[in-house]
Amino acid sequence: MATLKTGDKAPDFTAKDQNGKSVSLSDFKGKTVILYFYPKDDTPGCTAEACDFRDNYQSLAGKGFEVIGVSTDDEKSHKKFETKYSLPFPLIADTDHHIVEAYGVWGEKNMYGKKYMGTMRTTFIINADGNIQTIIDKVDTKASSQQVLDLL
Repeated sequence: MATLKTGDKAPDFTAKDQNGKSVSLSDFKGKTVILYFYPKDDTPGCTAEACDFRDNYQSLAGKGFEVIGVSTDDEKSHKKFETKYSLPFPLIADTDHHIVEAYGVWGEKNMYGKKYMGTMRTTFIINADGNIQTIIDKVDTKASSQQVLDLL
């Protein structure tokens, strides 16, 4: 599994979003991308994070950011999540784990003493040249968009 660091070329990917549309990272060349990985649709932390990006989406877009969410949930789950919370950005379905593994965010987690494999909540800021500008691995789900802005 990849261990990416600031300055590395962001791994390109092509996968389906919540609408069944193919989305590639390379589609956003020339733009700054907030690529955020989250564990599961419609869970408390993931909902707080998605809604924070939604509530600040216009402001982020005005500053030239594109927001893309990625989880291992399928398109149908993403569509329900998008519809329930009126999310204005693509949610990528990474059911085969190619993207989470390429970004090094699939790993062992521990909840209540039980170990399992899952997506580590991580945000990558990818600059207009397609390089990783910043990696946030301690995400504040209730203020994730402000966290991004504070680091740039």
